[in-house]
Formats: sequence, C-alpha cells, structure tokens
Amino acid sequence: MGPGLRRWRDHGLIVEFHDRLRGKVREKAGRDPEPSVGVIDSQSVKADAVVGADSRGFDGGKLINGRKRHAVVDTLGLLLGVMVTAADTGDRAAARVLLPQVTDVHHRMELIWADGGYTGSLVDHCLTTLALVLAIVKRSDGMRGFVVLPKRWIVERFFAHLMRSRRLVRDFERSTSSAEAMVYWSMALLMTRRLARPGPASA
Repeated sequence: MGPGLRRWRDHGLIVEFHDRLRGKVREKAGRDPEPSVGVIDSQSVKADAVVGADSRGFDGGKLINGRKRHAVVDTLGLLLGVMVTAADTGDRAAARVLLPQVTDVHHRMELIWADGGYTGSLVDHCLTTLALVLAIVKRSDGMRGFVVLPKRWIVERFFAHLMRSRRLVRDFERSTSSAEAMVYWSMALLMTRRLARPGPASA
C-alpha cells in the first residue's frame, strides 16, 4: 500500500469515501441508503511472504495458509463491513466482533443471512445483544454437487469480485488494517463504475 492510501486509511477516508458511494448506488437502485438486511460469510486466501506469523494461520477446511476475510454485504452485494484475521480464526468468533461493528454503523439492520458455520450460541447472542435476527441457510442433506443456496449467492458473488482484483487474489498486506482497506478500495472502484453507467444500478 502506497503512502497516499496509507494516509487515507489512517484517517478513515477510504471507508468514508466507500460508504458514501454505497449510499448513492443503493439510491440509484431504488433502495434506502441504509440497509436493513445483510449476508455474512468468510473467504480464506493465501498470504504473501510479507505477512507475519502473528496474523496468518492455517484454515484446515480450505487447506489454506494465510488470512481470512470476514464480510457482511447488503442484498445488492455491497460491502457493509469487513474484518481480516488469521485464516484459523473461526467464523462465529469473528462474527461476534464484526456484527456489532456493522450494527453500530447501520442502525436499520434487523436480519443477517448466514450459512451453517454460524449456528449455535451466536444466533441467541445476536438476538439478545444486538436485536438482530441471524437466519441460517442450510444445505439440505439431499443436495449433491454445486447448488445455489437462497441469499448465499449474494456474498459469494462479492467474494468472486474480490478475486478479480489482482491485489486481492492473495493477501499482500503487512497489516490486517491495510488488507481491510484494500477490500474497501476495490469495492469503491466497482461502485464508481456502476454509478457512471446510465440507468438504474445493477445488483
């Protein structure tokens, strides 16, 4: 990350710029600037050699040594919050930190869709502590092969966009704060392109 982007990161300007763009994109799509529904998931990515042992780990499920991006997006697939951790950080543990951050900023949030990795005590915690319904979208035992699950495709498309950014194919950032800033920056570029198109913003 260059010195200019670092200054923007340290003064919160990347997130502020991103959030203003998101409100404009939502308005262009005929939505309220502030969302009430979101989707949460995580993505493990390999880490470059500059990533120290203190912020990298091994995701045994994905067989990836690196970092994990925990993200909440709205129903248009726009970013509401992201947290980068070592890849061995559990989804539920990260959600207990990320979801309060998201609800503190987005006061209309009332429902979050999630996969089976977020079950357990987290569901009750969200309801009693955050007044937030965490709805679990589970894969049926009868499903075979690749299946598009309701709501889940929204966040999967978000992660697919990140992987189209060469800087985000793996984690090249020394600090997790820089890694998070690069996710916001990638989405800001995507939204500027959407706003430049004539007509309503696409999902």
